Amino acid sequence: MTRSAIKAPLARAFNVAATVAAVLAAANVQAAGTDTPADTTLEEVLVFGRGQSRQVSEVSAIEIEQSAPGTSALKVISKLPGVSFQSADAYGAYEWSTRITVRGFNQNQLGFTLDGVPLGDMSYGNHNGLHISRAISSENIGNAILSQGAGSLETASSSNLGGTLQFYSIDPAHELGLNLALTGGSDSDQRGFIRFETGDLGSAGTNAYISYTNQQTDKWKGYGEQKQEHANFKVVQPLGDGKLSAFYNWSDRQENDYQDLSFDMINRLGYDWDNLSAPSDWPLMVQVAQIYQGTLPGPYPSPIGTVDDSYANAAGLRKDHLMGATLNLPFGDGWSWDTTIYRHENKGQGIWFTPYVPTPAGAPDGRGGTIASGANAPISVRTTEYDIDRQGVTSALTWATGAHTLSAGLWIEDNDFNQARRFYGLELAAPQRDSLEFMTDPFFTQWQYAFNTSTDQFFVQDVWAINDALKINFGFKSLNVKNRARAVVDTRFPTSLAGSIEASEDFLPQVGFNYTINDENEVFGAATKNMRAFIASATGASPFATSPDNFAVLKAAGLDPETSTTYELGWRYTVADLQAVAALYYVDFKDRLLGNTLCSGIVGCPVVLQNVGDVKTQGAEVGVRWAFMENWSWYNSLSYNDSQYQDDVIQVNTAGEQTVIPTGDKQVVDAPKELFKSELGYDNGTIFGKLGVDFTGERYFTYTNSLCDPRTGPAFPTPCTPDGKGKVDSYTLVNVSLGYRFKDFGFGKNLSIQANVTNLTDESYVSTIGSNGFGNSGDNQTLLAGAPLQWFISLNGQF
Repeated sequence: MTRSAIKAPLARAFNVAATVAAVLAAANVQAAGTDTPADTTLEEVLVFGRGQSRQVSEVSAIEIEQSAPGTSALKVISKLPGVSFQSADAYGAYEWSTRITVRGFNQNQLGFTLDGVPLGDMSYGNHNGLHISRAISSENIGNAILSQGAGSLETASSSNLGGTLQFYSIDPAHELGLNLALTGGSDSDQRGFIRFETGDLGSAGTNAYISYTNQQTDKWKGYGEQKQEHANFKVVQPLGDGKLSAFYNWSDRQENDYQDLSFDMINRLGYDWDNLSAPSDWPLMVQVAQIYQGTLPGPYPSPIGTVDDSYANAAGLRKDHLMGATLNLPFGDGWSWDTTIYRHENKGQGIWFTPYVPTPAGAPDGRGGTIASGANAPISVRTTEYDIDRQGVTSALTWATGAHTLSAGLWIEDNDFNQARRFYGLELAAPQRDSLEFMTDPFFTQWQYAFNTSTDQFFVQDVWAINDALKINFGFKSLNVKNRARAVVDTRFPTSLAGSIEASEDFLPQVGFNYTINDENEVFGAATKNMRAFIASATGASPFATSPDNFAVLKAAGLDPETSTTYELGWRYTVADLQAVAALYYVDFKDRLLGNTLCSGIVGCPVVLQNVGDVKTQGAEVGVRWAFMENWSWYNSLSYNDSQYQDDVIQVNTAGEQTVIPTGDKQVVDAPKELFKSELGYDNGTIFGKLGVDFTGERYFTYTNSLCDPRTGPAFPTPCTPDGKGKVDSYTLVNVSLGYRFKDFGFGKNLSIQANVTNLTDESYVSTIGSNGFGNSGDNQTLLAGAPLQWFISLNGQF
């Protein structure tokens, strides 16, 4: 990227900030009785949701600050009870690999918001939102609140069968200042962060900040880069006891992918095997493609054994604009009104250089010309392209009267999502296209769909303080999500896919209680029902990711949306130096949707989707944070989760023949039974550090939990006995950090230097599973290796 291209968005953001600040200052709003707005950053490092009727945990900005700069907030909250987090990079920010599960539910079944703005389900093939690593720079996150079992009724999410994760940005400071941070480390990592604080502007108390972040690092194996830029702007205007705040966040993310692996590939090629991406690899890429296409005799050059062993120049590109404004307005006697409006625009491409489709002669070269016959490569660029334009509003009215706190609100969103699969030409001599730049001028569009999703959610709730000790809450939400699809281009089927499908539930109740035994002890419990809307996408577990004929069958059969009912019961203990929480839970998950593809991920076959029965989950979790000595703390969390499919899956082919897939009583994929986290911390105000241990139990990556094929039916006369080997091993990671604060120095203050080391023991392990989905049985190229030992040094200061 050129220097001018890097500076342009920063200049635009600073111009916007200056304009808004000047207008607000000139307006000189006289907010009589203005109070200082509360900072959203917690003083506490970790809070176990005291007073809540649900299992709720909260981490502060301090936790994020003491992680390696650029670390995803998702990775930071992974220490909380019930949470499993996986990624192939040390930051937890590489989106193709990022996976989070909470109590057996994966991230596509959870809900996420930033300052009340919905982030969708944070899937890689983003269709209704964006990843938190793109939504805001980690330095600007004030705190994160995880509701492990079920989110609050007002949370703006249509995917949270399980819990919700709410992120909140920091508020601007009241004093003029500048925050700077520089980081360097493994694999040429470079990260720079700058935040300018306006301080209070005039008597109105208006304040704002604008920040810019630039991070670039090489991959830890293979060839390629992972780069990201952020510009974040936030302004706050106090209005008496209320406030008006607005933000604009811009992100440009470019990342080369790591190679998806299988057990066979790990055994033959090792954990360090990766995509063919270096310029010197191009002759080998061409050779492999020609052997696969039969224009060159085999065998494949050692150690490559198949065409799928190593893809070329895989990458993910995302550009996002996220903006919102929130009005918090108390009025009257115990009334308050909170409203947020927002908009999100996204452009993205997922890129693979594919040997499955050669470049034809005459294909556009992307530079205004064409590729001549004989100069065309046996490889082309395959993209999946995304365009999102969504806008919405959330609004809630609350009235505190006597022993009751009544609230009601709504969430309305309209989302236009355009998705396409295209192919771009490459020249034989050398690839003239850069995998980290958006592709233009395709030679073929295989399919393109226009989707629209309209979401309407309404909730009402009463929190009743029966006496000083007992508080109960009861209410419900109503959720209606309608998905519409229209084929713009579709070359795969004789008829084009078009139509709509709706997920609607008028009564999704939530009840709970909190009973204070004494100043130290309380018990809590809740029961919540949730529904997950269908996905409007041509990929993934979506009713539209199939053939038009199969879509018609699904609609005629009455495809049901997934629902869950969560029950939890827990105890909290809080004294000056000790916080503890213990919880038991049971989840009844119905109408599970299963999407199967019958080819490798790079080919992108249509998905076969069906309802396949129920899942039962039961578990227990414990979290303890003990300040056992001055300046010292010790945190531990232990989780046990047993999630099992309740039914065998029956699939019917076009001839009416049934195949039985024995999934009944098998463990849910990517849901470890055991999780253990332990962290010893020290902070005397000058020296600070942490030593953490993270254990993750075995995880299955086949629905039958088997490597051999146990299916029965006409096509499988001799099924195997399920062997339970379709899983990856448990692993333990050790992470350490150490820092020193210099306090005030000359014209600056709070200078600190910090070192972070991840995977201190350099363990080789499988991190992400299911990167290319999950199969019924057998080995599958759907695993990603975890990062080895990585180190980072960062310098931070305020001026």
